[in-house]
Formats: sequence, C-alpha cells, structure tokens
Amino acid sequence: MRSPSVAMLLAVLRPVQALRGPTHKARHLTRRFSGEAWTVSRTRTAFTDYFESKREHSFVKSSPVVPLSDPTLLFANAGMNQFKPIFLGQVEPGTSLEGLTRATNSQKCIRAGGKHNDLEDVGLDTYHHTFFEMMGSWSFGDYFKAEAIQWATELMCDVYGLDKERLYATYFEGGDGLEPDLEAKQLWLDAGFAPERVLPGNKADNFWEMGDSGPCGPCTELHYDCIGGRDAAPLVNMDDASVIEIWNLVFIQFNRDGRTGELSSLPAKHVDTGLGLERLVAILNEKPSNYDTDAFQFLFDATHQLLPEGSAPYQGKLGDEDVGLRDTAYRAVADHIRCLCFAIADGAVVSNEGRGYVLRRILRRAVRYGVQTLGAQPGFFSKLAPALAASPYGDAYPELRNELDRVVSVLQEEEATFEKTLERGLRYLDEELAKSDGTLSGEAAFFLYDSLGFPVDLTELVAREKGYGVDVNGFEKEMQTQVERSRADRQAKAAAALGSATIELGAAETAALLASGVSQTTQSAVADAVKDDAVSGSGVVQALFIVDESGALQRVEARDLSDGPVGVVLDESPFYAEAGGQKNDVGVIEVDGVSLEVRDVQAYAGYVLHTCVATEGSIRVSASVESKVDAENRRRNAINHSMTHALNWALWTKLGDGVAQRGSDNDAERLRFDFSHGKALTTDELEEVEALVNGVIEKNDPVQRALVPLDEAMQIESLRAVFGENYPDPVRVVAVGLGEDTLDDVRADPSNAKWRAASIELCGGTHSLASGDAQRFVITREEAVAKGVRRVEAVTNGKAAEAARVGDELLAACQTLEKEEAPSQEQQKELRARIDAATCSAALKPKLRASLEAVAKRLAAKEKAKGAAAAGAAAEVVVEKCDEAAAAGHTSVVVEVPAGVDGKSVGKLAKKIHKAHPDLALFVVAGGGGKVGAFAAVPDGHALAPAGAWLNAALEPLGGRGGGKPTFAQGSAKGDDASAVVAAAKAFAA
Repeated sequence: MRSPSVAMLLAVLRPVQALRGPTHKARHLTRRFSGEAWTVSRTRTAFTDYFESKREHSFVKSSPVVPLSDPTLLFANAGMNQFKPIFLGQVEPGTSLEGLTRATNSQKCIRAGGKHNDLEDVGLDTYHHTFFEMMGSWSFGDYFKAEAIQWATELMCDVYGLDKERLYATYFEGGDGLEPDLEAKQLWLDAGFAPERVLPGNKADNFWEMGDSGPCGPCTELHYDCIGGRDAAPLVNMDDASVIEIWNLVFIQFNRDGRTGELSSLPAKHVDTGLGLERLVAILNEKPSNYDTDAFQFLFDATHQLLPEGSAPYQGKLGDEDVGLRDTAYRAVADHIRCLCFAIADGAVVSNEGRGYVLRRILRRAVRYGVQTLGAQPGFFSKLAPALAASPYGDAYPELRNELDRVVSVLQEEEATFEKTLERGLRYLDEELAKSDGTLSGEAAFFLYDSLGFPVDLTELVAREKGYGVDVNGFEKEMQTQVERSRADRQAKAAAALGSATIELGAAETAALLASGVSQTTQSAVADAVKDDAVSGSGVVQALFIVDESGALQRVEARDLSDGPVGVVLDESPFYAEAGGQKNDVGVIEVDGVSLEVRDVQAYAGYVLHTCVATEGSIRVSASVESKVDAENRRRNAINHSMTHALNWALWTKLGDGVAQRGSDNDAERLRFDFSHGKALTTDELEEVEALVNGVIEKNDPVQRALVPLDEAMQIESLRAVFGENYPDPVRVVAVGLGEDTLDDVRADPSNAKWRAASIELCGGTHSLASGDAQRFVITREEAVAKGVRRVEAVTNGKAAEAARVGDELLAACQTLEKEEAPSQEQQKELRARIDAATCSAALKPKLRASLEAVAKRLAAKEKAKGAAAAGAAAEVVVEKCDEAAAAGHTSVVVEVPAGVDGKSVGKLAKKIHKAHPDLALFVVAGGGGKVGAFAAVPDGHALAPAGAWLNAALEPLGGRGGGKPTFAQGSAKGDDASAVVAAAKAFAA
C-alpha cells in the first residue's frame, strides 16, 4: 500500500475529545466603571499594587513554571509552589524566603498533568487553560482570616468595581471529624455579604491539602454571577459557565502526618490566596469568555494569518454552534502555544516521560487541531511563538524574548519529529492491526508509546478510523508495570544506601525543634575560604529521630543502634549536606566509644540531619560527639565539583551563550552535567571542551571563594547562575581560573570582559584548594537526555588516568587490527565489545569505531572481489555444462561449483542460460566452509517445476531447507558433503 504523506496522515486524525461542556452563554454585566479598559497588564498590576503599596506585602517575582528544584511537581500549578519551604518549615538560612511574612505576585502556572490536569477541557469550553496566571497574596505567620477576607472584599468591590450582589462566598461545612469554618462564614457576613450568598461547601471544594502529607486547611472561595438579577446560589460549584470561581483563599492551619493521616495544629498559621487572572479580565471587560480578551485575541489573529486564504477567523462559537470544531481548534492552538512557550523559555524540555511527555502531548494536540481542523500547513505552530514574545506578555516576562530562538528551534524540531513519528508509528500499527483479532493489544499500544513516542490517544484514534479497537486496560497495566518497576528500583537503591528507612523532617518536626529552643546547626563544611573548610569537629546531640514499626516519624530521647537507622541533629557539624547537585559527605560520628556510620546528610530549615547506622551501642540527646568526615571522599567529591564548574565554563566558551545549566550531579567517583544545546557535540567539540578543562587544571590556579551581596554578584560579567534557583543573600561566589587576579579584583571591576576567561559561579558547595588537584579530566560520555538538553559525564584524577590508559590500549589494538591481513570476525567482534564497554574518552570512541568499520569494509571488499572471481569461474563451468547437456538433448543438468557463489550471481546466470536454452532446468551446488548451498532454476511448465520441490529433495540428505519462486529457489544445509546433494538432485531429476 502506498505510504500516505504526513499531511494526509494529519488530515485523518480527528481530535479525540468528544463535544462536551457547557454551551455558550453570554454574560450580561452592568458596567460600574468607565475609562481605560481592563487589559491583562492593567489587571495584573492593580492586584500586586494593592497588596504591595496598600497592604505592605513584598513583591516576589513569579518562579519558573518548570520547578526544576522540586521533583514532586510536573509544573508550577499554583502560586504557593515557590513558598513550599516556608509551609514545610524548610527555609534555609540566608535565602530570600527567610523572614518573609507577606508576599504578592502573579505566578505562571500550568495544569496539564498529574493531579491538576485541565488538558482535555481546553478548547471545548471557555475557561479551562493549560497555562494561566494565578495572582496571589500570602501571609506567613502574620495576619489570618479577618484581614484576608476584608481585603479580598475591598479589592474586588472598590478597586475592580465588581457588584457585591453578584459575588458568592463559600466556606468549609465540616466533615471527617473537622468542625465547620464558622469563623470564615461570619467574616463574610461582617463584610456585607447577604446570608443567602454565603454558602457551605464540602471537603472536596473547601478543604485544601498540598498532598497526602504536610500543611493543609479550610478554604473559602469567591464566585461571580456573570448574569445577575437572580439567585445563583444553586449554580455555585456546579460547573456552570455563568457562575465562575475567581478567588480561593486558603487558611493553612493544620499539618497532616502522611504515615498516620492525623491532623495537628500548626504553630504558625498561613494564608494562601489565588485569583485567576484570565477569568477576572473577562469579567471586568464584560466578555463572554476568557478567550475574548487581550490574553488571546492577538494569537487568534496570528493563527488566522497562517491559514489558507479565505479561512474564517475566530468567532467564539461553542458546542453545537461550533460546526467542524473550528473555534475549538483556535482556542486549543492559542492556549497551547502560550503553555509551550512559557514552559520551554523557563527551561522545560520535550521528551517521552514526565513533564516532557505532557508538553509533547500538548504540542501534538495543537498541531492536529491546526492542520486537520483549521487547514494550516505542517510547521505552522512554531511561527506563533514570535507573536507571543512581541505582545505585552514579553514585557511582563522578558524570558519569552530572551529565549525566543531556542523556543522556536525546539518547536520546529518537535513538529518535524511528529511527522516522522506518524510515519513510523503508523507502519508498525498497520502490522499489528493486521495480526490482531479486531483489538490492538495493550502490549502493542505500550510499545508505540514507549519506543516510538506515539500517544495512546493517537493510537486509539487511528485504530478507530480503521475499524479496530485498542485494549486500553492492557496499556494501563503495562504503564503501571513500568511505574512499579521504576519505583522498586528507586526503593532498592535507597534501601541499599540507608538501610530499612529514609528519615526526613517536615514542617511539623522543624517547627517543633524551633519551638523547643533547639538552635539551627552551625555548619562548618563550607567556610569563607576553601582552605578553612572543616572535616572534623565536636558537637552535641540536639535531637534524635527514628521511623517506628508503623512507619511513623518519631522524635526520641535515646536510640538503641541495633534497632535500626537514626537521624541525628547536632548543634555543630562539619558534614556537607547534599545540595546543588553535590553528593553529601560521609564519615563517622563517635559517641561514648561507638562509631556511627554517616550515610546521608540533609538540611531542613537550617537543621542538619545525619542519617546513621551502627550495629551496637546507643545514642542519646545531649551526648557529646566527635564528627569525622571521610576526608579522602570529601577531597575527591570537591575536586569533581570544581571540575563541574570548569566544564560549565568550557562548554559555554566553546558553544556560546545558548548553553545554560539544566542540572548537575557529582560525587567522589564522577561528575555529570546537563546543559541546553540543540545537537550532539562533534568529536572536535568534545576534544576542545576537554582541552579547555585540562588547560584550567594545568594552570593550577587556587579556587577562590567570597561572600558577596546577591545584587552585586549578579553584575559580574561572566557569572554562571542556575535559572530559577533561589540563592541566599549574601551569596558565595566561587571562581576557578582567575590566574593572578582575585575575586576582590572581580568585585572592583565586575563588567570587565576578561572575567569571561574564568569560571565564576554562585555556589555553596565544597571545592578543591586548586584546579590542579584534579590532575586530569576526561569526558567519558555525551548524550541527549531530552529535546534540546545534552548530558556530559566525566572523571578526574586516577579515574581519568585509567580512562586515558584504556583508550590508549584500545587505540593500539585497533591499529594492530588494521595492519593484519585478514583478522577474523571473532577478533573484530571482541574488540567492538571492548570499545562499547570501555570507560574512555568520548571523543576517542568514534575514532575507534571508525577504525573497526574501516577494517570491516576492507575485508568486505576483499570478500566481494573473491566472490566475484569465484562467480566468474563458476559461470564458465556452468555455461560449459549447460551447453553440453543441451547438445546431448537433456532437459536438466546438475552442476557442482566451488564455494563462493551466491543466489544473486546464480540468478543472473540462470537468466542467461534460459535465454540460450529455454527448456533446460539447472541445479547448482556450491560446497565449502561447513555449508552447502543449492540453487534450482526451472522454466515454466517444466516437469521438475516448481523449483522448490527439486531444491528441498536435494537438500534433504543433509537436513537442509530452502524456498523461493516457482522458477527459482535457493537454500542451504550444514556440512561439507556436497556430493550427497548432487546425487539427490540427480536422482530427483531422473
């Protein structure tokens, strides 16, 4: 069957969502204000100005929509995400969150995966979005319900001018052992709300929880009746498009124990509010939907300009009125380009797992809608990114403009990949459907997803178009199996590292420590100067934590060490706590003659928790201890960390300003660095980057460190900082490769371009005394980890020397093989396996493989020449025997020839013989090398037809088989007895 074009393939893919959701209802508002329109920019500014200038809140810039430092989240889905350390009691001393009591901002959010997933609703209604802005205000242990409700009323009614008669407030009605929030109810009444517009709500709507554990509490919501002049109370929280929730005020006053499920009161109570910007703009401008505001209209125009001439513009239709889903498609495309541009600009990568796969699904959903429904040409989607960057969104969020080139590049590549995915996936899908009983197996659907990047909804769609079903339950089982396998692997690794339990502190534990007068740990692992970093020290046990038999975290006064791991909080510690991609220190804590092995070190809100194991003895609170870091492990870990800095600088120097850190991980054994870059590094680039780092090592400059005010540090010309990271103020600046200059010189002249020749970063980790401590640096691997993100792994010191030695050995082995006249296949296979398994220079491996390939090509050419010679000699024999047989009046002939001929050469020869002797059947036998080959050529209508019957009869004595067409067949058998095949062939023809 002819392969369809990508455009044809896209044309048959109809969006999977069924028509659903509320039908279009116009909003009839009575304008209570006049003058300047409420644009997105004006509405956003009015909110933050109110809280910043009038209510003494600190403006905190929106965090990236991709929470790279929070593995529990796919995306930032609420304004409170960046404030989680405050709610969890894990604020590190010196960071910008320390001491923060009131905050406000407008947070970039995405809800398209995990618990908060609005993807399937986007486009079908007018108020769900994958990307949106959540305006918020927060109180951290400061004001509570009374102020929050009073100010919400004032902002809504006095600043924005909304009619209070159209506002409805909900409060928690109680349940599951919790009392109703009657305080919130009364506060709304006191604010002037009529009793019939203050409504009770159930736990699902009016009790907020961060997850299965942690801070939580009742919430109160504001809903707006877009029609007015009626009792809209029955429509509140009923998914009615005319009564919309616009503001949620959460009162965080409890903490849930994830192990027991029990709630306890928090020592400090917080307020967390979130107001949907797009929804409010629509209401303020009397628009029938969010999509009819300046948040989207310019994107509809940009999309329309990319469509074929005569295409209809966006008309705002919904439900049955939206014939052909054209306006649904407009909405989906506009929403999805916002989502993808913000996500990619903030560092997200498109991949086949996690948040990357969610983004891939969003992009492919937009492309399907744009091409199939709107008639756009493939490749249209990336052309919308400049329109977003040029809009007022680019003013509010400069990253849209700063990262535009990368955003467009990623979108273009993904669109092109989607075309290839369709082609490959559909070929495989056709094969599997042909073998099925009408339903594609879950295993096949999972293979399409896991190996070919084919979303399961796309698989269902194509299968349905062809009249087949998909075993979705089977697919989900395969997915679950993969998830469980990954979870089991992680748990096994954790168990191997820490024993039977991982000990972590949450908000309740750190708050209790603070409330009981326990001071935060004085940390001496990282000093003002690298030479002063401590590796030993004395201390006193301030607190002990264990995980009991029920799995609950318990604070105890003493611990019998034979009972399992114990978490130890000291007043002073020289152990470096894992942070910034650098593995924690290990070592021992000695107490009362017993040595506890320190396996894990983590910091929680300034308290350093050492997870320790021992087989005997005990430990108690107030005991004096001696802490001893494994100095050699620290030294190697610190060296690898310093060389991670040097690698970051070298990549930036070689590849340009587009290189940005996307993650790092180093320990005493190796270092790993992830960075933004659109393609694989060439061999030359790898060699140059490696040479740049080794150049830093050869200079043997001291590694310098200084504590600098954050604003001052950010002015340094070549400063490398991690996008979205929350740095303390002041912050430690680390420089590698300054030569005779010092960090004081850098601070005195921060804009000097000469600093680009050195690595200068913000970093709180441990480092080597001098760059020369690394001795040698070898890149051992370079690979892609996601779309637009590369990963480099490297080793230093002895491991680098070993990698170089292994590389030299392999190079010598390849050179030896090149000189051999006829190296065996086994020799080549063995050397290839050694190269694949070796830890050596990543730049050398391609050269080694190229050497092997050259040997293989040389031998193949030699064998081809040998075969051609053998075929020529055999042809002469066959022609001579055929001429003799024809002259004698025979109708068949069996000829034995030397080994080396193949089916292709015999086939050509058979055609030649057939032209000369049309009625002659030919059988050729070629033996040698432990295999006998046989070829039968039989004219149509001959008594020996079909050829396969003659062939298999001749090969039967040696147990061989073959097949082919009725006029030509070939086969083989193991062994060297060609005469047996010749005899059998002659007997069959007799």
